[in-house]
Amino acid sequence: MVTTQGHLLGGRVLYTQPAAGFRSGIEPVLLAASVPARAGEHVLEAGTGAGAALLCLSARVPGVRGVGVEIDEPQARLAAANASANGFSGIEIMAGRIETVAFPGLFDHAMANPPYHPPDGSVSPITERETAKRGSDAVIRTWVGRLSGLLRGRGSVTLILPAGLIPTCLAAMTEFSCPCTSIFPLWPKAGRPAKLVLLRGVKNARSPARLMPGLVLHQADGSFTEAAQAILTGGAALTLDG
Repeated sequence: MVTTQGHLLGGRVLYTQPAAGFRSGIEPVLLAASVPARAGEHVLEAGTGAGAALLCLSARVPGVRGVGVEIDEPQARLAAANASANGFSGIEIMAGRIETVAFPGLFDHAMANPPYHPPDGSVSPITERETAKRGSDAVIRTWVGRLSGLLRGRGSVTLILPAGLIPTCLAAMTEFSCPCTSIFPLWPKAGRPAKLVLLRGVKNARSPARLMPGLVLHQADGSFTEAAQAILTGGAALTLDG
């Protein structure tokens, strides 16, 4: 695998990823910033790729313990190497399918940027990217069910995904006893429709879902807003529930 060397969080995290195929954007950084984990807690990530989200979470919350599951074995090895290069001994990477991997216990939190490209969409010529992104309503439901079932009581699941998948995810979260408590839009610019959202579900929650103000990512000139920059380079937390 040909890789490129880079960094996350303004240089705080070393990050190697494939030169071609599925490459990380800002989604895993925002996802990691929004997980309400504390030192000593256990966090599961489905579809961890080269480990960007777990790396950023570990940099923000020293002492957190993370398990990443990745179907692509070369990517899983790369994620493990990234954790080692950054000295994050609390990260474990498992190669396999999130639907079938066995775990010894439950988790305090789970997170994912699930595959969401529709099954009838254009096929990527790059196998790794196709595997990472090809999804369906059934896949989303399966992932939500698996993650919800691995949570302790009052544990949280956090997802980042296109706004069009909100109905599918809300239904799945309710079905699997991890109802959504926060819908957090990510506005590309002020006044523009949100393409991405963060969803927070809590195991056995009884409170209704709230539509939060969200985060504006870019200024009119295309540069990141101060609030987005604080997360993406400063490593700040992103609070979804106000």
